[in-house]
Amino acid sequence: MSKDTPIYASIEVVPKQVLDANGLETWFPAGTRVYLPDVGTASFEQMVKSAARLRECNYEPVPHFPARRIKDGAELALRLDRLSTEAGVSDILIVGGGLNREVGDFASTMDLLDTGLVDNYGIDRISVAGHPEGSPDFTEEMAMQALAYKQAFHDRTDAELTIVTQFGFDADSFIKWADGLAAYGVDLPVHLGVVGPAKLTTLVKFAIMCGVGPSLQFLKKRASALTTLVSGFDPCIIVDPIERHVQANPGSAIKQIHVFPFGGAKKASNWLCERGSWDMT
Repeated sequence: MSKDTPIYASIEVVPKQVLDANGLETWFPAGTRVYLPDVGTASFEQMVKSAARLRECNYEPVPHFPARRIKDGAELALRLDRLSTEAGVSDILIVGGGLNREVGDFASTMDLLDTGLVDNYGIDRISVAGHPEGSPDFTEEMAMQALAYKQAFHDRTDAELTIVTQFGFDADSFIKWADGLAAYGVDLPVHLGVVGPAKLTTLVKFAIMCGVGPSLQFLKKRASALTTLVSGFDPCIIVDPIERHVQANPGSAIKQIHVFPFGGAKKASNWLCERGSWDMT
């Protein structure tokens, strides 16, 4: 990345919005990686149809695979088969799926990876979750052990692994976390989660839902600096320091941002185009 190049971004959109959207093909640049979150509110049929629609719009669909909500290897194989054949999916995000979920054969992301089934369906790019602020589901030590395991999986296979993090509002702490992974032997590329333009009340709601406590406190303390009466939350306050760090440190683990468009996907797209992260021409 040159010093004049804004940091690139992927984005996520829920399946229902993908299926209901008018003019979806004009929302993002061709080739954009659009993640499809699976939080248990959409059926697998909707996931397949939304992935296929993204492919028709010349985007790269990246469906989520929640390990603890997949019953067994047969269900995993079915999901992989349908998404790859019906939507051309070759890029997925594997997440744990929450400890409060009913556990089938897969108690963790690692259990799912160890089946070897992902390799059988043309999946050559896998994203895994990162939690710069920790998680109520596990300790920091457990999180780092999991990332080290995924690093080992990357090292012994042909899969291209990427860490995509939960969103947050404290750029300095996120940068420190990402570049500190090397001390644990993890050198996977990191895509830092950020939120797009949105009302402050909306961000507080989602921060509580997603358990990003430290960022929520940071957001509350700096609310006046992070917002304006006209536009609400200004994500450039977070993204600009990340971008400056990456430009000044080409060897940084941070390779791009991943946008959570809580204020709307089209609004996030407009913001990314205005700042130069995306080019719609």
